Parts: sequence; C-alpha cells; structure tokens
Amino acid sequence: MEYKCGTSDVATLELRKHVQLVKKRAGEEETSFTLKVSLRCNVAASRLINTAEDGHFNSIIPSFPIKLSGVAPRNANLGSHDRTPEDMETIYEELLHIKALSHLSISVKRELAAVIVFEAHTHPGAILFNQGDEGRSWYIILRGSVDVVIHGKGTVTTLQEGDDFGKLALINDAPRAATIVLREGCHFLRVDKDNFNSILRDVEANTVRLKEHGTPQKMVEHLLETRLDGRGGGGVGGNMLPSDPFLEDFLLTHIVFMPTNQLVAELARQYPLLILTFLHCWVLTIRHPVFDDPSALAFLEELASEVEADCIQWNTLEEEASLMHHVMSQLKRYQDDRANHSGQKWKLPPCGQPISLFGGDNQTRTVIRATDDIIFRVYCADHTYCTLRLPVNASAETIKLSAADKLKLRHSELVLAEVKSNGERVTFRDTDLGIPTSLSLNGRIFVSPRDHLDALTCLTEQENATEGLEVDLELFSTKELAYHMTLFDWDLFWCVHEYELIYHTFGRHHFGQVTANLDVFLRRFNEIQFWVVTELCLTTSLSKRVQILRKMIKLAAYCKEYQNLNAFFAIVMGLSNVAVSRLSLTWEKLPSKFRKTYTEFEALIDPSRNHRAYRISVGKLQPPVVPFMPLLLKDMTFTHEGNKTCIDGLINFEKMHMLAQTMRTIRYCRSRHLVLEPPSPKSEGDVRAYISCLRINDNQRMLTSLSQKLEPRRS
Repeated sequence: MEYKCGTSDVATLELRKHVQLVKKRAGEEETSFTLKVSLRCNVAASRLINTAEDGHFNSIIPSFPIKLSGVAPRNANLGSHDRTPEDMETIYEELLHIKALSHLSISVKRELAAVIVFEAHTHPGAILFNQGDEGRSWYIILRGSVDVVIHGKGTVTTLQEGDDFGKLALINDAPRAATIVLREGCHFLRVDKDNFNSILRDVEANTVRLKEHGTPQKMVEHLLETRLDGRGGGGVGGNMLPSDPFLEDFLLTHIVFMPTNQLVAELARQYPLLILTFLHCWVLTIRHPVFDDPSALAFLEELASEVEADCIQWNTLEEEASLMHHVMSQLKRYQDDRANHSGQKWKLPPCGQPISLFGGDNQTRTVIRATDDIIFRVYCADHTYCTLRLPVNASAETIKLSAADKLKLRHSELVLAEVKSNGERVTFRDTDLGIPTSLSLNGRIFVSPRDHLDALTCLTEQENATEGLEVDLELFSTKELAYHMTLFDWDLFWCVHEYELIYHTFGRHHFGQVTANLDVFLRRFNEIQFWVVTELCLTTSLSKRVQILRKMIKLAAYCKEYQNLNAFFAIVMGLSNVAVSRLSLTWEKLPSKFRKTYTEFEALIDPSRNHRAYRISVGKLQPPVVPFMPLLLKDMTFTHEGNKTCIDGLINFEKMHMLAQTMRTIRYCRSRHLVLEPPSPKSEGDVRAYISCLRINDNQRMLTSLSQKLEPRRS
C-alpha cells in the first residue's frame, strides 16, 4: 500500500492558523509538509512544532502519540510513557501498513507503538549521520529519499519511501557503515537504540543472518544451530507452537524452495538429538502434510526407534523422549482418523452445488483429501454424458481418457474443458489437477476434439438457477440464518490447509497437490454473492423485494457480528451487483436506516488503498474469524509475482516472510474454536438444509435481463 504522511485537504482551518502563527513567531520558513488532522484532535500548534537546535530539522515531533498519517496529538511534548492506550492503538493501526514492519509479529508491532517516534527534515543535502558515527537509531522512510554514501565509493545506492536503514550498526553494535544524505525533505519513523535492543535486536539479527546464508541447506543449519537451542522452539504438550516467527516462516514456506524429501535428507545429515525440537515444531505447525509424505513418515518412524533405544540404554534423554512421544502421538491420532475415513467418497451433483459428502453421516464436514474418490459427470458436445469415479487428484489427462473410453471417443486430439453458464469455455492442460472441485458455480466438464471446441454449448439447466430449496425467506429468522451460515462457512474454512494457498499461488501442478478444500471455500463466497442477486431478481413483487433487501442487509450485519467476514463481503458485493443496484424503485422504498447501514458496509468493503478500511477493521478482531479469503489470495499472488523466489542463487527469504505473514493470518483467525450462542431455534433443520443448498444463477447477462423486466429503464 502506498503510504502518504499528511495531506492539506483534510487539515482544519484552525490548526493552519495556529501553525502559521507559531512559525511566524519562531522566525522559521514555511515547512514543506502539513499535518493531517482529525476534528477530534484540534490542539494548539505550539504543542506540535519544536525547533531543532542544530537547524537540521525544520520540525520534530519527539514523542509521537499520533496517527502516522499526521493526525495531531493531544500533546506531542509528552514522553512515550505518557501515551494513552487509545494513542497506542491508533499508532498500531498505522504500523500495520508499513512495509518495513510487515514481517514483525503483532506483539512486536504493539511494543513499537509505545516507543516509535516521528521525525521530519526539510533541507535537501542535510546529513542525517556520518560514516563512523555511533549507531543510535533505526529509521524508516515515510516520505522522500536519501543517498547512501561510502568513503572512497561515493553514492552507492538511493533509498526511497518504504525503505529502512540503520539497523546493522545496532545489531552488531558497530559504527555507522555509511553516511546518509537527504536528497529532499523527508519524513521518518525512528526507533532509538535502547528500544531497538529491547524489542527488535534478536528478531532483526536473525533476519540478517538468514539473508546472508540464503541457500536451503544453510538455512536449515542456521535454524538448528541458533534458533533451536531452547530459545526459539516449541515445547512439549498440547498447543505449543513455535514462538520464533522465522522458524515458523521456514516451516510454512519451505515447500517453495526445498521439497519435503530434500528437507528430510538434510535433517538426516544432522545430529539426531539436534533435530528433535525442529521435528516437533514442524509437526505442530504443518500437521498432516508431514505425515502424508512417505520420506518424512519413514524418517519419523526410524528416528522414534533410535530415540527409544537410546533412552533404554542411557536413561538420560527424558526431554527428547517426551518430544518424540508427542510427535508419534500426533501421528497415531492422524492415522486413526484416516482409517475412520478410509474409502471416503464425494459427489459433485449435476446442479453444481458445493461438494457434498456421499454416504456420510457426520454432522461436521471432513477434509477432502487428494486420494478420496469423487463422482462427477463429463459431457459431450451433444450433451450426452458419462459418470466417472476417480481420485480427487486425478489429472485432466486421466479424466479425459477415462471419459473417452466410456463415451467411445477416439483419444487423439481430445481436450478437457469447462463450459460456464455464460457460454465461456476454459480448457484444461493435461497436467492440471483437482478439476471437479475447481469448477465455477454452474460450470460443467466437457470432453471434445480440439478443433470442435466452438461447438460446445452450455446445458439448458445451466441457463436457469440451480436447484436450491425454494422457500419463503421470511419464514426464517435472520439471526438464525446468519448463525447457521457462519457454522457452515466455518466448517469449510477449518478444512483449508495453509499449504493450499501456496499450491493455489504457485500452481498445483508444481507440487502435484490439489486445493480441493480451498476451492470449495472460494466457491462458497461466489455462491452467497450470487444467491443474494438471484433471490432479489426472482422476486416479482416490489413490496416482497423490499422485504428481502432489508433481510439481506440485516443478514450482512449479523454475519459481521459473528465475524463471518467472508459471508459479509459476499452479501454486500451481491447487493452492489448491477442487477440489484439498478433496482431504483426497490431501493427508494427501503427505510433510511437500512440505506445508511448499507452505505457503511460499502465503505468497509471499499477496495481503495489496498482494502485499507477492511484491513484496519479486521486487525482489531479477536479470533475466531472467517476471513475474506479472496483478499488473502490476492496478497499471496502480489507477493509471488512481485518478488523473485531466488536472487543470485540464494533464497529470497524476505518473500518467504511476506508469504508466511498471510498464512499466519489464517492460523490466527482460527486459533480459537468457534463457539456461538445459538438463537432460539424455530426451524433449525430447515435452515441448515436451506443454507447448504442455495438457489443460484451466476449468469450476469441473465440476471441483468431479469432485473430489467422487474424495473424497466426509465425513459
């Protein structure tokens, strides 16, 4: 997100007058920046401006109980210890958007909010510090740019807005390695040495070392030697996850640059007792993918035998034996669960609804595994079809050849494709995996000769709404709808493994893995969004349509209250669909209270400034939360496409930090189980059945046509 520190268009007139008056009295020149001021913080400018003794600074705000975008402080002369909880919360919200702090944990950012200061320099060419000076502060550039100058070499680089500098001298307790010269007026955030040492030294030191030892093998050695000596690893027992974010970064992202079999081979080269804590953290962090990998499973079992034998012989390895016992207990629990769900089958109904358990009787949803069977249809151009039962991870080529055999088609030059409800055709590569779960809401799988793709047309049933339960929504309590919708969505979210985000971002075929659970959860977002549009566009009575519109806005409010942000976004985006937003007669009859609520919701989902409004709002929530998944995937994609994985043969671990940060968001959102107070049940079974099988039409052209029939354009 581009960060701007202060704009004059929102400064209050009164503050401008104060600023001008104080500057005039001090005999100072007009400053090159203005302070963005909120109406609630209209204070005297004499509290804002402090003249620096050496003239290097035009103004300095020494102890920063203010919003980083420039909101005026209640008293800028107060020390950091005088900041109120409200001040620190405001600063913390802004720190969430600083690129240089993105890899830091929430707790570290909250500590920084108490001590970080704002500093402004207005004279180009001024020297911030000289090479050889004692390192006293770490700086982050909010606005402007600086030159990095080294004796004998001149200017070696230029740092811009968002960059940081000065930490190496603090980490190594060494003199400044370069001179920093201002190219223009600059705004900085500054963390002084004592605060840096107490909050950040250990974190940043290990970042530097990881960057210096950027091969996968060196990173493993570094983690084992410096991070798992009792300070950075997890402990024994229930919920002891790694406390070191850099270890967690590695565990969450190693499959990008070091496949599991290579990691196991590297661990096998290390001293066995040294890797036990690493394995324990690995299993607790990653869970079943460790057990699903044959090389990792064999390694765990062999190591467990060695530890057991050594315990019997030496009787001094109690701590190591306890770690290994906990790992093997997790393995046993996982194997028992797999045995209970062996032979699991899923069915993709012709109506295109989400994947449903076939023949299961569980109340809660179970994880779709790559080796589970799935039953689905494949169509020909003449709309005849065959039904296949294949593993979820079957490739497009396997599906294509199996369908060709059943449909008596020649194998040569065949292609597998999806035909969407709007007639769009999407072809699959032979290496693509997880095809049935990745279809659009009302999409169908077709097989066809490559040169006959243009002959593929959507089925008649695709042009209409899917076969949901047709009931009167007014029969259901809105709160009860939101309650069961949240439980349903939470189950889907709970099944999504963090690795599925990496598979989705980098490409499933690169890992030979599927993203079935993520596919179904993303499908749910689209399902709710188009359900809202469909229900309104299929309601011919104006008064009834107004009632449904009210109910949808109330439903969004309850979903927000339940912290089901995925459904909240879907409902509000459905209401903003052109087929709904153009229904002016309907909106005009909506009570002003609901129109105001909807306007507030629209502001919250506003995508400007990289969804800043949403990010600030969700940053204040405590788990459990059902997050807006499309935005998390967007963050993953932007990180991947905007940063190289390797630079000069070394792993770009900064990229891994950013990827892991998004994955950590998912872990945080479900770090507590969902426990909601159920509303008074009126028709619990009917509501559950309804929200799991919604009536949907995802053809925008058809929806717009229906909308125009309801309320023709005004001449």
